[in-house]
Amino acid sequence: MKSLATAALAAVAFAGLSLPASAAGTVEVLHWWTSGGEAKAVGELKAMFEEQGGTWIDSPVAGGGGDAAMTALRARVVAGNPPTAVQLKGPGIQEWAEEGVLADLDEVASEEEWDALLPPVLAEIMKHDGEYVAAAVNIHRVDWLWANPELLAQVDAEVPTTWEEFNAVADKLKEAGVTPLAHGGQPWQDATIFEVVALGLGGADFYRKALVELDPDALSSDTMVQVFDQMRRLRGYVDDGFSGRDWNLATAMVMNGEAAFQIMGDWAKGEFLAAGKVPGEDFLCAPAPGNGYILNSDSFAFFDVEGEEKIEGQKVLASLIMSEEFQEIFNVAKGSIPARIGVPRDNFDDCAIKSMDDLAGATEANALVPSMAHEMAIPRSQRGEFLDLVTEHFNSDMSSQEAVDRLVEAIARAS
Repeated sequence: MKSLATAALAAVAFAGLSLPASAAGTVEVLHWWTSGGEAKAVGELKAMFEEQGGTWIDSPVAGGGGDAAMTALRARVVAGNPPTAVQLKGPGIQEWAEEGVLADLDEVASEEEWDALLPPVLAEIMKHDGEYVAAAVNIHRVDWLWANPELLAQVDAEVPTTWEEFNAVADKLKEAGVTPLAHGGQPWQDATIFEVVALGLGGADFYRKALVELDPDALSSDTMVQVFDQMRRLRGYVDDGFSGRDWNLATAMVMNGEAAFQIMGDWAKGEFLAAGKVPGEDFLCAPAPGNGYILNSDSFAFFDVEGEEKIEGQKVLASLIMSEEFQEIFNVAKGSIPARIGVPRDNFDDCAIKSMDDLAGATEANALVPSMAHEMAIPRSQRGEFLDLVTEHFNSDMSSQEAVDRLVEAIARAS
């Protein structure tokens, strides 16, 4: 850790900040990474900052997937005493920036050439009016298909590359008495599958129109009807006990041979690795059917604070977050891949390397899209309408056409 911290400090000095270890400043960091690998991962950033001589004030707020933290943040901002850095993501960054309470990071970003270090889609999310106000920590790929190779071998099947192939394999598994799809019946998990299907059936352009721009024509299109048709098909491939199941328990079903597939982001990989499973042998990782890449990313936004020590702390922390050293340590610990392009791959597993390659390919092909389900694409109020409608459809006999009609109405109401 000492050598990594020293290297990170050298990177800061190289960037033109020229800060001695005793002048790393002070940061108060508000976040909701309070358990397991997440707490370990953020602890690495804290250690690197403190080893430069800085003071880190930890302000974790557990619960609610960040809802409790946002309530605490709102109270702090209203009181005129915001934290120096806050775990924020997606449109939430823009919403706070529009209130005029975020700090400008362009001095650090320009010196370190962040525009060249981040995929353009992610860079824009970190900016407001063309200026950086947040630093990206990682990239999670959402559209992963996790598979049990032994169960596929039982029905002489390969990992499917289209939804038509998926349905055919799932039918064979079901006939053999195997649960095709491990799923947890929670709204965000339903929405995760929904956006993966939307990308797979409609492509990146349709995805952007429907789930990012909320274009009424795309939302009401025949393609969207087909998306709900496929969701209905998938409902028939899950077991009877899916309702309310946590995502990691669904992952365990694939791991233990109780189900063949799971559609879930790469945080599921951490469950396999923690159990000592080997990618390519004990489990398979493959992009879900489709030709794109759904991006989820954690990041820290920096609030407008007073005091030279706090401002200096923000500069050092922003630089550390974007350093190769931190991006490698954090993402190996969390199971994600670096937000920064070009981080050495030696310590990453095969699934992560596949994700890095596919990210580069999707960026080149303009097929990289932000996750609606994981709060990267649209405000929470509109996202909530998707989650409510998708879950209601998944758990009822609602027709696909009715689902589409009601979705269009709900999004118009929330806009």
